[in-house]
Amino acid sequence: MKKYKGQIALLGAAIIWGSAFIFQKMGMDHIGPFTFGILRFTLGSLALLPVIWITKKINDKKPVETRKEITPWKDKTLLVGGFLCGLASFVAGSLQQVGIVYTTAGKAGFITSMDIVIVPIFMLLLKQKIAKATWLGIAIAPVGLWLLSITDGFTIARGDAFVMGCAVAYSFQILLIDHYSERVDVLKLSFIQFFLSGIFSILPAILIETIEIQAIIDCAVPILYVAFLEVSVAFTLQVIGQKYTSAASATIIMSLESVFAVLCGTLFLGESMTGRETAGCIIMFAAFIITQLPEMDLKLPQRKSKQNGS
Repeated sequence: MKKYKGQIALLGAAIIWGSAFIFQKMGMDHIGPFTFGILRFTLGSLALLPVIWITKKINDKKPVETRKEITPWKDKTLLVGGFLCGLASFVAGSLQQVGIVYTTAGKAGFITSMDIVIVPIFMLLLKQKIAKATWLGIAIAPVGLWLLSITDGFTIARGDAFVMGCAVAYSFQILLIDHYSERVDVLKLSFIQFFLSGIFSILPAILIETIEIQAIIDCAVPILYVAFLEVSVAFTLQVIGQKYTSAASATIIMSLESVFAVLCGTLFLGESMTGRETAGCIIMFAAFIITQLPEMDLKLPQRKSKQNGS
């Protein structure tokens, strides 16, 4: 039952992420990517505080024998995990936000989903077993990426390159969350991660962007949608979902954000793709699926029976 709980949570996150690309794109019409990051991550993290408080109150009212262990704020593992996840989230979110200025929401969604191919490579470097068939997906994915992003002159578009860097950073984040979500309270981990991501965004915003109050007001709808749904809700669903699902399984579900990104970009922004780009999307999505299917034949490490947090 916990497995399905995790899968449903991750699917919900993928739907929200896919739709959020159009609001991220709209936000860049008004403010810079780092200013957007400050508001996006800070507001999203603050929205989690009432949820953390309510969850604790509900847990405290339960009989002692059924209460879940809540990680204290000063716990070293929580603080270290929050810092590392926050750094990865800041790098990934910033690269994605900069890249989306120069590319379409649909393409950004598909390239971001390259983390489903990158994660197994990192798992191999960590000396975790990778099925042979997985390498077929890893070999196919660059073909799709080439069709989607590389021009006839063998140069990758600037926006696509930034988003590709985002996919690498998100791969680190997935592995970090997979590690720490088993050990600490997932809501507190989410709060620290996103609050620090917002803090990390302040300096580059001050140095290279012009921050104007009226521009922020004009950008209110994209900011609120991304902060409260994409950050507060979707990324927390990711942390909760990965608590009950392996990193490899989680990535295939989360890769569906690419499909929702294309659909939303077409329906709401009037974006379209060439035949070459469409073929690239199809090949990349096929690679995503192939990469993850062999996992069902692997003996994955058992999750700890005692879970912290909610």
